[in-house]
Parts: sequence; C-alpha cells; structure tokens
Amino acid sequence: MGRRFASQVHKQVSRLLRANFIQKEPVWYKAVLDHPPLTLPPKAPPPRTAYDKKPAKLRTHSNRPLPIYYLEDDIRRQFFIDHPFEAFRPSTLIETDRIEDPHPISGVNWTRLGQRGRNPTSEDAVRFTLNLYQYHKLSLSDAYARAVAQFRALRSEHHIATTYAAMEAEQLGSVFAPSEAARAHERHKQSLATWDTKEEQDEGALAARKRWKAIVERHHGADQWTKGEQYVRLWQEGVRPDYMPTVTATEESSAETKKPADHMDIANIPLNPSQRVPQPSQ
Repeated sequence: MGRRFASQVHKQVSRLLRANFIQKEPVWYKAVLDHPPLTLPPKAPPPRTAYDKKPAKLRTHSNRPLPIYYLEDDIRRQFFIDHPFEAFRPSTLIETDRIEDPHPISGVNWTRLGQRGRNPTSEDAVRFTLNLYQYHKLSLSDAYARAVAQFRALRSEHHIATTYAAMEAEQLGSVFAPSEAARAHERHKQSLATWDTKEEQDEGALAARKRWKAIVERHHGADQWTKGEQYVRLWQEGVRPDYMPTVTATEESSAETKKPADHMDIANIPLNPSQRVPQPSQ
C-alpha cells in the first residue's frame, strides 16, 4: 500500500475490507474508528523560504515620474563647471524634421577629438569622453582628462588662426564691424552722457512734470528781512501796517462808497430778528 495521509488510512482500510482484499481487521482499526484523527485543511500551504518571510514594504503610489539618469549629464555638468564661458557661446536650437544621422567616425575608430573638426563644441567634448570610456576601456576620469586636453588644444589653435587671419585681412584693407564688446561699450557711454544732460535741465521744468508740486525759489525772502527796522519806522511815521493789501484795499474802498447812516435812523435799519432792539413804549 502506498503512502497515505494519516487522516485517510482508516478509510482506505475500510475500502480494502469491503473488497475482501484484507481478510482480517487490523488491531488498531476499531480504536481509530472510535477516535478518528483530525481532518487536514482543504489545501496545505507550501513551505516558505527565509527570503519570502521578509516583511514586504508596500510602495506608495506616486504620480511623479521615475528619475532618468544618463552618464552624459554628469560629464556635461563637470565640463561646464571647468569651462563656464562655453555656455555663452552661441549655438543653434532649431530642430529638423528628422533625427540627425550618426557621425561616420565613432566607436573604436574615434581616437582623437580632431577627427570630427578643428573647431569642436562642448557637446563634441562630452561625446568624445563617453566614447573613450565605453569603447577604449579608459576610466571616466582619464577619459575626461584626455578629452579636455584635446579640446583646449584645438580651441587654442582655432583662436590663434582666427586672430592672425583677421590681422592679415586688416592689413589688406578689410574693415570689420564693431564687435559686441565695442557696441556694449558705446551704449554704456551713451547712458553715462544722459546724466550730464539731466543736470543741465531747468529745475522748474523738472518740477512741472510732477503734479501738485510747488515750485519755490531757493532764496525766496533771504534779502527781505530787516530785523523789524521797517516796522518801527512806519509806526513812528504813523503809517498803519498793512499785512494783506488786497483785502484791506477792498474794505477801505467799499467803506468810502457807503454813506454814513444817521444816528437818528438807527431803529429803521433792518436787522436780523434775533438782533432787533426792543423799542420803549410811548
């Protein structure tokens, strides 16, 4: 009899007895029928390894994209730290209708930076560094040092050649337009010249540009103070001091035109009802 589960042995023996395969009951048969073993679960779980028993960390859902890493980014970042003025060199950003074809000189065949031109760009130096690292089995630091050395040498040669070409053209009669630095210097001089013209402008014209601003002379009343001597002289001569000539002149002229009222007709003068004087009864 093959291997059976402990909870099914007595059932198998019962089937064998009914089929007369076993002629005599086993000694333990009655005892097992009286006290049957516990039934097993419907499906026993498979044994788990130590790796499966590690607590699993649930990853929270996030809408942020996963970080994208390229080795060229590290090389490019270090290159512009060492050569910050290369970021000011003009370059075209126009995209064409198709992807640029790969350069024919690449991979193992690309051993010198000058193979792709005598005037390399910053991207050429970055790609050459990565090419030395991937195809020539150099460490990243050695590949970067070699690429930067060749980049600086080619840039120096290009600068010297361009300078001597410009000098030769000037000697032959060529006239060049002012450079960007010269144009910036002229604009700076023009802005400084406006400061002198502002100082020459009339103060009254500048003040008139602003609304509700009084225009007062700087030395107003500086030579009019007599320390009270003029007032004393007029007082001694019997002249009445007049501080508001426009107002007093109007009052005096109106007083002269008016006829003095008779003292006997005071009662007939119309007064305000609240100011009337009661007349004595006859």
